[in-house]
Amino acid sequence: MRFARTAKAATVAFAAALTCGTAFAQDNTEAQPQTAGKVEAGVLDCIVEGGRGFIFGSTKDVSCTFTPVEGPVETYFGAITKYGIDIGETEVSFMRWAVLAPTVDDIMPGALAGDYYGVSAEATAGTGVGANALVGGSDETVSLQPVSVTSQTGVNFALAVSELELRSAAQ
Repeated sequence: MRFARTAKAATVAFAAALTCGTAFAQDNTEAQPQTAGKVEAGVLDCIVEGGRGFIFGSTKDVSCTFTPVEGPVETYFGAITKYGIDIGETEVSFMRWAVLAPTVDDIMPGALAGDYYGVSAEATAGTGVGANALVGGSDETVSLQPVSVTSQTGVNFALAVSELELRSAAQ
């Protein structure tokens, strides 16, 4: 019982800090290096399989749908690996990213295939939130910026460096 209250209190505090940090970052008028000069090329929606974090990291399978501004919808699969603090267990979670590229023309079919790196922060006690901003892709020119925070259920806390490996289902 005491652990549950402590976990919930920690989740609320972490979520508040995450919200304040996100609000502060959005108020910053200076261009961020990884998104400067980029346009939104579409939206990437991913389903992340549930699993356990083993203190120093975790790996979970992902399946994603990319809806580009121009062109047909594409399917991707892969894994998200977290290196750092990742404690607990979660069920299936959902993530949505805006896909940013130098131009819309840079996003050819299969262009999102590649490895992305960034920082993840999550807190869950029952229902929780998280955010993952990542940079990479086939030519390391694509940025994935969270459109909405991760939605997941379980008991988990993560603050880690993340790697997202995406492979095109068409290849």
